[in-house]
Amino acid sequence: MLPLSRFTVLDLTRVRSGPTCVRQLADWGANVIKIEAPERVDTGGGLGGDRHGPDFQHVHRNKRGITLNLKHPDGLALFRRMVAKADVVVENYRPDVKDRLGIGWEALAAVNPRIVLGSISGFGQHGPYAGRPGFDQIAQGMGGLMSVTGLPGGGPVRAGIPVADLTAGLYCALGILVALLEREATGKGRWVHTSLLEAMVAMMDFQATRWTMAGEVPGQAGNDHPTTTPTGLFRTRDGIVNLAGGGAEMWRRIVGTLGIEEQARDPDMATDALRSRHRVKVNALLQSVLETRTTAEWVAALNAAGVPCGPVYSMDQVFADEQVRHLGLAWPVPHPVLGEVTLVRSPMTLEGTAPPRRPTPERGEHTAEVLAEFGVGAEELAALRAKGAA
Repeated sequence: MLPLSRFTVLDLTRVRSGPTCVRQLADWGANVIKIEAPERVDTGGGLGGDRHGPDFQHVHRNKRGITLNLKHPDGLALFRRMVAKADVVVENYRPDVKDRLGIGWEALAAVNPRIVLGSISGFGQHGPYAGRPGFDQIAQGMGGLMSVTGLPGGGPVRAGIPVADLTAGLYCALGILVALLEREATGKGRWVHTSLLEAMVAMMDFQATRWTMAGEVPGQAGNDHPTTTPTGLFRTRDGIVNLAGGGAEMWRRIVGTLGIEEQARDPDMATDALRSRHRVKVNALLQSVLETRTTAEWVAALNAAGVPCGPVYSMDQVFADEQVRHLGLAWPVPHPVLGEVTLVRSPMTLEGTAPPRRPTPERGEHTAEVLAEFGVGAEELAALRAKGAA
């Protein structure tokens, strides 16, 4: 019995934000049923890229898959039968689509007052932009991330991962778990919704509150920390070292490790505030010393002194690192078509248990098995398929 195995989740999600949400539940044992349109209805293969590609396999693992045509009256009726026995429905359609399909919050709650509906949209369920299509890069731009990413004066830069998609999925999963906890006390479900824009603004964190509290408009700081010095990338004899040493104590340790006690007596480096104001001078001093030894030598010396630092890895180097290998983040999963595939495991550890290792299902792979659990026999399923409803 895994922590979430008592919950049944009906998964209507596509692409990334919604599947990211559901993956948090699936990885801890929820009975997740991925619902897709039959191939004759969706000849394009569905949204989310190549089914056997790394992206699709990563976000849809630990689920069973069925086909159901929600645009067919009988398919919709069967979905409602499933809702009556389920705990959670998750979707990331544009806000109007679920109501048009007849699977909005009021419709689902009428079937099952205990249901929790998780919804992710681009800009929110209402408001002037609610009908707009959402995309991660657009949310990165409108949420402020691109304005603070990149080298100063270089113009806005997109982050290298879909931050808005991923965080919206995580926030939605968190909201669903909160709603399930509340349901234990009230017996009633909730509609949980977030959006790429809301998630992105929330993830701006201290950069956002620099504006809301202090009226500061953050700019690009490149590899320097926007408010703390010294923090950034420095050349070494054979590469780069990544250093994060803000605060008086860390500065003392850096000075001692680099042997720059005399130069650090410069009045411009006397306090945190002064070091930030004279960041160029501070960084130049550190650079003149750091370039004399290798990255590995400095990583060892600075960590021994208690200064956070490390190399900057390419992805192959990430998975070759001894600590990453020790943590088991490369996660082998058997696949009936692809053989063993290596995914990335959940970053959470619950001592005494482990996530299941079920591969991403083929389209409709478990239709007969799952629908039988909802009282649909072979004859009824055959009839539904003949009508194009399943």
